[in-house]
Amino acid sequence: MTRSSAVGKPSGNPIPPDQVTRLFDRIAPVYDLMNTVMTAGLDARWRRAAIEVAGLAPGMRVLDVACGTGLLTRAAGLAVAPGGEVLGIDLSAQMLARARRRREAGGVAVHYQRADALHLPVGDASFEVVMVGFGLRNLSDYGVGLAEMSRVLVPGGRLVVLEIAEPAGGVGLLLYRGWFQRMVPLLGRMLRRGAAYRYLPDSLRRYPGPEAIAELLRNAGLGQVTWRRLSSGMATLHVGTREAA
Repeated sequence: MTRSSAVGKPSGNPIPPDQVTRLFDRIAPVYDLMNTVMTAGLDARWRRAAIEVAGLAPGMRVLDVACGTGLLTRAAGLAVAPGGEVLGIDLSAQMLARARRRREAGGVAVHYQRADALHLPVGDASFEVVMVGFGLRNLSDYGVGLAEMSRVLVPGGRLVVLEIAEPAGGVGLLLYRGWFQRMVPLLGRMLRRGAAYRYLPDSLRRYPGPEAIAELLRNAGLGQVTWRRLSSGMATLHVGTREAA
């Protein structure tokens, strides 16, 4: 596994992709509830922030990578109705099964497909917006995943990356360490999904810092890269624009 010299962290998730997929298949029935519990309900606010910064408008084409149960996908569908198109992709069949239950979004048919984020099954310049919410840290190669997302954007299209983060300090860091790193694994054991909810805090410890992610976006051919912290630093929101060839 190669490493980023800037941050000394892996260039991708070291857990084998098939193992990560099985993990998410297992937690699919409780995934939405646990996200709400883990974030004290802030996950909904973070998704709204991602939709807002994406600049969605009726008629746009949107791809949601690592879409999970489809909460962000459906929100994008509501934002691009009428006339828009939304595709959510994920490797977990069980997560997609739950996502398909909320297929319709304000008249826009949201479609789902089982696919690998490192090999997106769509052509170049197919979407005006690509989003990935709470999913980039699960990829075996962050740079390859971002390059694929950049590839499928039209020139001038926007990539939005939303991710849980370790706060830099203050109250946010105390809450993160006390709740997310300690209580969440305990709750996972109570639900008999201990391995999954040990994995989630571990995956965040391995995830590069926001400046390193911004640099990966630039390396993927994205310009006008910006990022900001949300909710006392407990999440980060990155945005980049696909540069013309």
